Amino acid sequence: MAPTAKQGQEVRQRLLTAAAELIPERGWSAVSTRILAERAGVTPSVVHYHFASVQEVLTEAVITTMRQVVEATDFTAAPTPAAAVDAMLAAVEQYDGTDPMSLLFVEAYLAATRDERLRAQIATVVTEFRTRLADWLAIHQVDDPAATAAVLAATVDGLLLHRALGPESPAVTTVLRRLVR
Repeated sequence: MAPTAKQGQEVRQRLLTAAAELIPERGWSAVSTRILAERAGVTPSVVHYHFASVQEVLTEAVITTMRQVVEATDFTAAPTPAAAVDAMLAAVEQYDGTDPMSLLFVEAYLAATRDERLRAQIATVVTEFRTRLADWLAIHQVDDPAATAAVLAATVDGLLLHRALGPESPAVTTVLRRLVR
């Protein structure tokens, strides 16, 4: 790769990293070209050289981050569906609902209510996760694996959202394990 192409990719990555940091700090709508450029250490014109709009850089940053988090939620090594539930809950244990990653997801979900393109991209990430989970549940002979995967995915999202409001019930794990029996 030529030095200029490599430098361009590095700048683009700095912009994406800056966007992923700024969204939870300031809120989706408060990230401007100037603020983004300043955080990334570039001029505002460089932002628009690499991306058509601030909305585009925010969207790419969020979708990339969401994919990384979803891919890191590895339940496939679990020997049983109940162990898979434990693995999914363990994967999200590091998030308390007020940490930057939780806030990034909340801001993205809220922004998706006003941005059809962002909504469609988040829906794709969620659908891919549900499909992967449903396929795994089908192999392990869980009844109605697609519906069960949808409920598990929505529950994990909901638990993360509720964590910012207070402690969750210790019975959650028991209830989710019962779902996959």
